[in-house]
Amino acid sequence: QVQLVESGGGLVQAGGSLRLSCTTSGIIFNNYAMAWYRQPPGKQRELVAAINVGGSTNYADSVKGRFTISRDDAKNTVYLQMNNLKPEDTAVYYCNAARPLRAYWGQGTQVIVSS
Repeated sequence: QVQLVESGGGLVQAGGSLRLSCTTSGIIFNNYAMAWYRQPPGKQRELVAAINVGGSTNYADSVKGRFTISRDDAKNTVYLQMNNLKPEDTAVYYCNAARPLRAYWGQGTQVIVSS
């Protein structure tokens, strides 16, 4: 059974930091590109950051320079370090694992940034 379990969300003041983690099981982790998405209240889900199996990354323009995605293949875990958080970063953050013809999602973790 495939599981993606996010953790690390919470309430933080603007300018603060959080580190999200997503630990996977049931997949061969180093065969999957990993990504973080978010869904702000009342809006569609959007890509935040992604990292491929080789370690190359890409980011949404809104988080460049503030967020860093990384992966630890030995721990089957992907991270999202979020610095200088802004109220507009408030959302449910979802972990995604993808390869051709396969994609899996976590249950999400809430991030609330107060002004």
